[in-house]
Amino acid sequence: MRIEITAVRELRFDDGTPVTAASGVAPLGDGWLVAQDDATSAAWQRPGGVQPLRLFPPVEGHDSFSEAAGTKSLKPDLEVACPVEVDGSPAVLLLGSGSTARRTRAALVTLDGDRPAVRTADLAPLYAAVAERLGLPDGQLNLEGASRSGDVLRWYQRGNLAAGVSSAGVEVPLAPLVAVLLGRAEPGSVPLGPVHVLELGEVAGVGLAVTDAVALPDGRELLSAAAEDTPNAVDDGPVVATALVLADGGRVLDVAAVPQVGGRVVKVEGLALRDVGDGSDGGTVHLLAVVDADDPELPSPQVDLTVTLDPA
Repeated sequence: MRIEITAVRELRFDDGTPVTAASGVAPLGDGWLVAQDDATSAAWQRPGGVQPLRLFPPVEGHDSFSEAAGTKSLKPDLEVACPVEVDGSPAVLLLGSGSTARRTRAALVTLDGDRPAVRTADLAPLYAAVAERLGLPDGQLNLEGASRSGDVLRWYQRGNLAAGVSSAGVEVPLAPLVAVLLGRAEPGSVPLGPVHVLELGEVAGVGLAVTDAVALPDGRELLSAAAEDTPNAVDDGPVVATALVLADGGRVLDVAAVPQVGGRVVKVEGLALRDVGDGSDGGTVHLLAVVDADDPELPSPQVDLTVTLDPA
C-alpha cells in the first residue's frame, strides 16, 4: 500500500476564524460536513465557502472549549461523522467519543433542500452497552471513528497500548440507531453485533490506535491510526506517527505511514471516500482527510490522499 498527499488546505470559516480540532468528515449536500471535537458547532464546507452549523446549545455559556481555558471537560467531543439515510434521503450522523459522561451525545443532520436541520439525543445507555461489549475498564471508552458499510456502522474504540486496551470495532445496525435520533426508539434498544479486535503494532514504543475508518466497496476498510503518547482516553499527548491500515474485519492486511506535511506528523482524525478506481495494481482510492492540529489557535488542515492498494 502506497500513500501520496496530493493537496493540503487550511480550513477556515468565511469570517476568517479557524475550523479547529477537525475530527470527522462526511458528505452533506453539495459539500462536506466537518466535525469539531472542541465546539458545539460543525463546519459545513460548500463550493461557496465554509459556514458554522450549530449542533448543541452552549454548555455553561461556552461554545468552544480548551484545556487552557479550563473548559475542556465540558466539550461534546464529537469524533465521528458518518453518512446515513433518513427516510431515503442522505444525512450525517455525528457521535461523541463517550470518554466522559458529557461526551455521549449525538447529532443527526438532515437537509430540506439546502436548509439543514439538526436533531440530537443523549445515547448514554448505548455507550454503556458498547463499553461492556468491548470489555473495557472504567474510564477507557473512547470511540473515535466509524465506517459505514451497507446498513451497518462499525464503531471503533481507539486503543491505548499504555493502558492495555486494543483498538476494536463493534458492529451496530444503522436503522435502530438513526431511529433513536428521530425520537422513534430508546437508546437502550439498539442491538450490538460482532466485535473485531485489531492489533496495529507500535512506533517508538507508542501503540498505533484507530482514529477513523472508511469502508471500501469490496467490504474491506481503510482506517487512520495515530501513535499518540497518552496514558488515558482524555488527555492529549505527542503524536509520533500516523498511518493508514487496510483491514478486513479484525484482520490487518497492510499498514503504511502517512507522509509528513512540512516536516511534521499530521494527526488524521477523519476520513471520507472520494473515489475508488480499479487497476492491475490493486486499485487506487482517493480520500479526503481532516487533521486535528491539537491547538485551538490553528486551523485544521484538510488533506487529499491517494492510496494505491497492492493486488489482493
